[in-house]
Amino acid sequence: MNNNSSTGAQAEMPRHVAIIMDGNNRWARKRYLPGVAGHKAGVDAVKAMIEVCIEDGVEVLTLFAFSSENWRRPEDEVGALMELFLGALRREVRKLRENGVRLQIIGDRSRFAPELQQAMQKAEEATANETRLTLVIAANYGGHWDVTQAVRQLAVEAARGGLDPVRITEQDIESRLSTADLPMPDLCIRTGGEKRISNFLLWQFAYTEFYFSDLFWPDFKQDALREALADFSCRQRRFGKTSEQLAAES
Repeated sequence: MNNNSSTGAQAEMPRHVAIIMDGNNRWARKRYLPGVAGHKAGVDAVKAMIEVCIEDGVEVLTLFAFSSENWRRPEDEVGALMELFLGALRREVRKLRENGVRLQIIGDRSRFAPELQQAMQKAEEATANETRLTLVIAANYGGHWDVTQAVRQLAVEAARGGLDPVRITEQDIESRLSTADLPMPDLCIRTGGEKRISNFLLWQFAYTEFYFSDLFWPDFKQDALREALADFSCRQRRFGKTSEQLAAES
């Protein structure tokens, strides 16, 4: 069951941090490099995020790696991204296990090559018992897809007579989202200077705090994440209540 990680008052350390990793291509162009160089450089930023989350007690880190719309990018870039993803899965699993990181991949895997799908499954199985941090990679993921597949599951159950459509609740939908076993995101960070969520975790972001950074993703390292976490800790999360109500409850 998804739960908000706070009931109000002063925010502390987020349980769940989601990041839209933006700016790889612009980082590369600024250095007169091919776009894939930016994606490769971005891998080091991922490692930095994992390090900080483990040290600071964040429970879940979700990274928007490849959206359902990213297939529209140039074919050579998509191919390079798939090779980079496959290589990272094979290369980094041992390190994830050593650091107590459980890998979970969300999104529609059907469009990926069988070799990549198998690597995803093996990586998840190899890290399934780790508990220090859950690293969620959103690949071929879209918020519209996530809600649609959840509703489709409910429709199938209703058609079979196992569910009364009139009694469907928000919790029924949440329990069928790809993040059903995770807490809702407390903080979403987007790098690269853009200020939109790009079809990412649309349902889950209902009460998420947002932080936008002008840094391109490869430049977003440990200090930048800690600055975002410090900003989050200064916010008051009211979840529909007033500040006066929260003060009275504290």
